[in-house]
Amino acid sequence: MAANKPYVIGLTGSTGSGKTEAAKYLESLGAARFDADEVSHDVTAPGGVALPAIREQFGDEVFHPDGTLDRAALAAIVFSSTPHRRALEGIIHPLVQRTLLERMDAAAAAGAKIVILDVPLLFECGMDALCDETWALYVPRERQIERIITRDGLSREAAEARVDSMMPTDRRNALATRAINTDQPVEKTRQILAQLYRQAERNAK
Repeated sequence: MAANKPYVIGLTGSTGSGKTEAAKYLESLGAARFDADEVSHDVTAPGGVALPAIREQFGDEVFHPDGTLDRAALAAIVFSSTPHRRALEGIIHPLVQRTLLERMDAAAAAGAKIVILDVPLLFECGMDALCDETWALYVPRERQIERIITRDGLSREAAEARVDSMMPTDRRNALATRAINTDQPVEKTRQILAQLYRQAERNAK
């Protein structure tokens, strides 16, 4: 990292926890935000650097006839099989981490004071080591499943599989510097985030 390293907050949480909305709010407070999901989407977009390895690992059945990735077909495989999920993570994670590190270096060079590293698998892939503190967002399991079903149009079984494929909430919360329950009015969550952000600004000085 550059000499003028910014203060890095690792933001994490299982799918349906409200992490994306929280990250965008923190960005509105002045943080530089880097989203692992966005980078992951980029490396698997048409022409993305991850596609050859994905085709080699999973075959033509996870691609559309035009050569683009069939994300639904791939998701059906990886969320129902731990070995397949780990194989995909082995392809995607190194590419995502390299890109995030490059962007963090650029932010540091540009004088960013606080960086939000928005990574769902922050602890699983060891990126918490890059952070000065970590915040884990969570909601009760049933609420989480309801959100996923509504957001993604999945069956309950598929939504549960996605939740169960990730680190258990209790373990993630125990690893984090802060655990934030987002099963409350948005303004209340934002108030908590703003307070923590102001504290991070003081720590960054």
